[in-house]
Amino acid sequence: MGKIKIITDSASDIKREDEKVYNIEIMPFEIALDGVNYLERKDFTEREFYKIMGQSSKIPTTNQILKHRFLEIYKRFYDEGYSDIIYISINSKGSSTNQNAHLAVKVFFEKNPECKDKFNIYVIDAGTYSYAYGYAVKIAAQKAIENAPVREILAFLEDWLAHVRVILAPYSLEYAKKSGRISAAAAFAGELLGLRAIIMFENGESKIIDKVRHDKNVIPAIIKNAKKRMIPQTPYCVIIGELEDRNQEIIAECKKAFGYDPADIIYVGATIAANSGPKVVAVIVKTTDNN
Repeated sequence: MGKIKIITDSASDIKREDEKVYNIEIMPFEIALDGVNYLERKDFTEREFYKIMGQSSKIPTTNQILKHRFLEIYKRFYDEGYSDIIYISINSKGSSTNQNAHLAVKVFFEKNPECKDKFNIYVIDAGTYSYAYGYAVKIAAQKAIENAPVREILAFLEDWLAHVRVILAPYSLEYAKKSGRISAAAAFAGELLGLRAIIMFENGESKIIDKVRHDKNVIPAIIKNAKKRMIPQTPYCVIIGELEDRNQEIIAECKKAFGYDPADIIYVGATIAANSGPKVVAVIVKTTDNN
């Protein structure tokens, strides 16, 4: 039986306690704001970062994870006796990190030819953001602890990532429009008219699936759109931000609408908040093929 290591990046928004419990290696993104360079998960908590953002007039910028960092990680886990590495990356359409991970695989085996045929590295493009892939990473890591074979873990990841959707609403599009990473937000012109956009991430892209007037209608619209797309009785997760009243509302309304508790409730992390803003709520669901 091989020894499998599950790796991801900090945009997966995995809870710190789960990182430890499931022995997940999380590579932090670098975030720059007001001339200061931070490492996500190392230099602040999620809510501490919301305060840092709120005290700045500038938009945070994020840096891709570079090839040399992946080379170091691959070598470290080979030396520790792992037979397989599975790295699940942030959406490749929004970051060059996935490409860097692939390049590092090629360089690693060129530099370490003795590793061929006894060490495997799988680089998977999540095609999405935040806990939409973080949840899959956690389950994959649980399977690795339970000694599931690599093919079973890869099959689970392929299935989840092909069908997961994030249905999200920023209460302000300031960050999303300035960062340019959420294309649907950049194209939305209704904010001045008091409209809120309901955005869905699907197959690596964002699109507006609904528009509502008044903040009170945002969460009902998220839940309506999530419920009509999700496979009944499958796990769902809730992403929350700095608006505590909205956080409590979406958690309560999800429980009422779906009839059971979310699998996880996650504060949006710094890399994602830098692009969506911290004033955000979202629901993550697994859908059928035609959704």
